[in-house]
Amino acid sequence: MKFENVTIAKSANILYDGHVTSRSLEFEDGSKKSLGIMLQGEYDFLSIHEMIMDIQAGELEVMLPAEDWKKIVAPQTFIVPPNSKYKLRVHSLVDYCCTFVK
Repeated sequence: MKFENVTIAKSANILYDGHVTSRSLEFEDGSKKSLGIMLQGEYDFLSIHEMIMDIQAGELEVMLPAEDWKKIVAPQTFIVPPNSKYKLRVHSLVDYCCTFVK
């Protein structure tokens, strides 16, 4: 997939001592995505908006609110509900694209 006509943030979003990194993209219509990498580890996150997580490479497990752990193997997608806490167990380097739904 190729993105055109986007503004890319020069600075990376760096979390968990560099184990999770991403770059923000903003499209002409105001929609936003982030492209990133996650290294092996366990991570807790909080979503504000609904997010569509497209896993391009790697393997992880996700625990969404009121659900059990679910295995995700690339290429696969999962949706994070808005205003929710979720957990990830990353088993191998994960390359992802996150779409923020407003």
